[in-house]
Amino acid sequence: MSSALRSTVRRNPGHRVLLACTLALATLLGACASDPKKLSENNDVGKLYEEAREEASAGANERAIKLFERIEGLAAGTLLAQQAQLERAYLHFKQRENAQALATVERFLKLHPTSPAADYAYYLQGLINFNDDLGLFGSIVGTDLAERDQQAARSAYQSFKQLVERYPASKYAPDARVRINYIINSLAAHEVHVARYYFRRGAFVAAVNRAQQALVDFRGVPAAEEALYLMATSYDKLGLTTLRDDTWRVLQSNYPKSSWLAQRSDSAALATR
Repeated sequence: MSSALRSTVRRNPGHRVLLACTLALATLLGACASDPKKLSENNDVGKLYEEAREEASAGANERAIKLFERIEGLAAGTLLAQQAQLERAYLHFKQRENAQALATVERFLKLHPTSPAADYAYYLQGLINFNDDLGLFGSIVGTDLAERDQQAARSAYQSFKQLVERYPASKYAPDARVRINYIINSLAAHEVHVARYYFRRGAFVAAVNRAQQALVDFRGVPAAEEALYLMATSYDKLGLTTLRDDTWRVLQSNYPKSSWLAQRSDSAALATR
């Protein structure tokens, strides 16, 4: 993966997500103008909403969350209630309360699948999972996504995938596509990481199976080179010379400049990686 791509997906999301939230909510505000059941002009609800925004701006997120939740009830059935729900989801995310943030977004999508801000809801859902205990947007301290549990990454992939498929022209789609590519590469790298683990411990059949899984599920990823190398060296350890030679040929054909080719007679070098 290029350093530019790593930089894109790892930078601090605060300003970007805040901007995304503002844009999504602006869409809802615009739609409110034609909503026959709008409550945004109601003094009590309107003042409550402004108070909630002020509390959020001041960093009083817990207070703001409670106010937005109250607005959801008072303005039930309106776009203002949808707006308050997304505001609340974002604040939970900002507070690193991912379980609550996800529950709120999932409820939003279930209740409002055709909302003007549905694309943003999928985007926020993806971001929450993408950032779930991975530290990708903060400081990276010797942590690789490929070496972590992959459930959150797979969930993020599904959210981003739904976004780009359902709303290809969405303002959030370009960033979602970058994150999809990153996740795919990371999931493939995870399979190879596990294959490497098995190889080091002499479980060569298991190493072949995991490396092969990476090649089947994720085509054209950077990890494919090492996957082929692991397969070839594992076949060699198992005495399966025909499969070994076939795999080396595939590696040579698809990646003629691969550094793994130079190690074809030195599988012990893997133990030092």
